[in-house]
Amino acid sequence: MYTLRRWWDRHGLHVALVGLTVSAALFVRYTQGAAIFEVYQVVTRPFQSEPTSQEQLTNAKVAELEQRVVELEAQNQKLKKLLDYVSDQKQEGIVAPVVGRSADHWWRQVIIGRGSEEGIQKNYIVTSPGGVVGRVMEVTPHTSRVLLISDPSSRLGVTISRSRFMGVMRGKAANRAVVEFFDKVPDVKTGDVVATSSYSRIFPSGLSVGRVESVDLNKSPAPEAVIELSAPLSSLEWVVVYPHQETEELPPLEGTPEPPEREQG
Repeated sequence: MYTLRRWWDRHGLHVALVGLTVSAALFVRYTQGAAIFEVYQVVTRPFQSEPTSQEQLTNAKVAELEQRVVELEAQNQKLKKLLDYVSDQKQEGIVAPVVGRSADHWWRQVIIGRGSEEGIQKNYIVTSPGGVVGRVMEVTPHTSRVLLISDPSSRLGVTISRSRFMGVMRGKAANRAVVEFFDKVPDVKTGDVVATSSYSRIFPSGLSVGRVESVDLNKSPAPEAVIELSAPLSSLEWVVVYPHQETEELPPLEGTPEPPEREQG
């Protein structure tokens, strides 16, 4: 007992300091430094001056300008991609902003800020970087309503680029569509590229539509494939509108059903 007391008298202070240090470290780690920050705030508060109303207003304006710069940079990048896309096209198009979109019909239609005054007419085709978007349904002097290819009422003649098997695509809402093939045993597989076909009256052939996501060859009455659309329909801000005159349909391929009489989208 005497030995233990002598040891404590000699080392007790050091042990107490080590214990206090370890406890403080564990406390800081557990509270993630919140307590120290609060103490710092209390100690330094007398030396801190409250910002004046003018300073608060200036800070708010600076924050707003910084946010606007970020937004303008993002818009500039999108417009640059759009201009590059337009310059790559052989036919001259009309660039139009998307100015209206209903939350209840997000995947069905959009309103663009160009109309008959800019030369847009009904059934003009609408595209964006990525592929086909839809076609113009109604036109006013300064706006146009566009039916998206994702609308379930939309119909579009398409072909599988690899195998050249054709079918009719209808919208499925979201960024998906369904192709019903003319042939009973089409050569189609996941990943195949889908484009507009020569059967299309309104859309010129060869426009990018999307890629095959899944295939159901046992679907009745005709085999079907689910298509992931390539155009960014969920986040459209700008589109390009092209004139296209309706053309006569080509006769159906031998051994295939008659294609629909008229596209709806």
